[in-house]
Amino acid sequence: VEVKIEVVIPEKERSKEEMSPNGKASPLIYKVNGTARHYHLEEHPIASNPYHNPKDVVEASVCHVKDLENGQMREVDLGCGKALLIKESGEFHAVGHKCPHYGAPLVKGVLSKGRVRCPWHGACFNIGTGDIEDFPGLDSLPRFQVKIEKEKVYIRASKQALQTQRRTKMMAKCISLSNYNLSSTNVLIIGAGAAGLVCAETLRQEGFSDRIVMCTMDRHLPYDRPKLSKSMDSHPEQIALRPKEFFRTYDIEVLTEMQVAAVDIKNKIAVFKDGFKMEYNKLLIATGNTPKALSCKGKEVENVFNIRTPEDANRVVKLATSKNVVIVGASFLGMEVAAYLAERAHSVSLVELEEVPFKKFFGERVGRAVMKMFESNRVKFYMQTEVSELREQEGKLKEVVLKSGKVLRADVCVVGVGAVPATGFLKQSGINIDSKGFIMVNKMMQTNIPGVFAAGDAVTFPLALRNNKKVNVPHWQMAHMHGRIAALNMLAHGMEISTVPYLWTAMFGKSIRYAGHGEGFDDVVIQGDLDELKFVAFYTK
Repeated sequence: VEVKIEVVIPEKERSKEEMSPNGKASPLIYKVNGTARHYHLEEHPIASNPYHNPKDVVEASVCHVKDLENGQMREVDLGCGKALLIKESGEFHAVGHKCPHYGAPLVKGVLSKGRVRCPWHGACFNIGTGDIEDFPGLDSLPRFQVKIEKEKVYIRASKQALQTQRRTKMMAKCISLSNYNLSSTNVLIIGAGAAGLVCAETLRQEGFSDRIVMCTMDRHLPYDRPKLSKSMDSHPEQIALRPKEFFRTYDIEVLTEMQVAAVDIKNKIAVFKDGFKMEYNKLLIATGNTPKALSCKGKEVENVFNIRTPEDANRVVKLATSKNVVIVGASFLGMEVAAYLAERAHSVSLVELEEVPFKKFFGERVGRAVMKMFESNRVKFYMQTEVSELREQEGKLKEVVLKSGKVLRADVCVVGVGAVPATGFLKQSGINIDSKGFIMVNKMMQTNIPGVFAAGDAVTFPLALRNNKKVNVPHWQMAHMHGRIAALNMLAHGMEISTVPYLWTAMFGKSIRYAGHGEGFDDVVIQGDLDELKFVAFYTK
């Protein structure tokens, strides 16, 4: 069968399409090992009917045209699955009704300016295309056909899309891996968290078909790191962001248990700890943070953990069940671990230098309200003190001694006293790093070195909503966006970051969601009931 495809581009778009970044009408070309390679999208046969199998299609009348006002959304049932019907500016749209991130009902979200925002974690989708435009999450929404006949609204949808409620954007593949020299790649990504993975996926979505290599010190393929403290008994395969097959299908190579020891920017070479060297054309550094360890006496005893891996989290749950747990640091990690273990452990004690948890972040009043909720769930706080010694019996932790003189029984200890950027290997590289070790990037996630980008928890970047103040925002959502912006600028799109920082935490069935960047606030305006934990707090300056 010969399939002839003609793509008609609207005039407005055509002029954009024909201009490459150097102003000449040509596809982008990248040099690998000195040879120029074009990149193009994987060629898919396209039929005029997007639903290839008629048996997979369902069409149903879902409402009368007057049932929905402009700016309204409604979840509608098509018999074998649901869709989200939206009316905006007199037009109807239909997309998947669940957020692909954690399955939140989007009908409870917010519709504004052609986008619907998830009510749980703030992911944002274009109602016309279903595309994800803000994070967290990797997949977009399926989009369904809407037609109006005799004042009735009909939706035509694929049964499979109704059931999966997610859509992975079309991606390119590598042209020919067999041509490559093993020690050379076009794009090297150091770190396999959200920033690294989104960067690799965005490159493929944009049609980049050259070699992409990600390397990570972890044993696992990229996984949902926030779950390590929120859902501690999750196994690696349960929290994997993408299955193994995904990386094979789209030719994204992942080198696990590989640590980069140095970067030679002059010769564009990454040197690994084991001596292996890899040349690159474009580099993304997304190494994240390294947790701080305790510096007290006895810090090397067994059963003291920084939670870095699924194995750490699983081990803590096992050791803590019906035993005594001490958590050092009322950080997000420390508090989430305390909440998770409160029902499972015999006792949970939390040691913190400040007088209330989250004081710097949420302010004293909100911090106190959260503390009260923990106390009513059997968590004991030891505030304004720190650990002076960890005592052992037969090599294993037995007691935690505080500077206040208090001695706490402890079978397991979790340390959450903050983290430092994992950038030590860049010290002699020539890449600009600030006094705290953060990599400094511009709004395009570029470092001071051409072709070298950085993203995620290890960077400071100019935040538009704070007059371009250089900030570090170690949020899961922000890492996704950094990865996307870095990828687009590797492809010379000239895209600047302008997203609003967003984070969430969940404890004892309560969810706290935080939008913006309130660092340096001097007043907190509270609406609602703090005691009931039904409130909104505004951080003002």
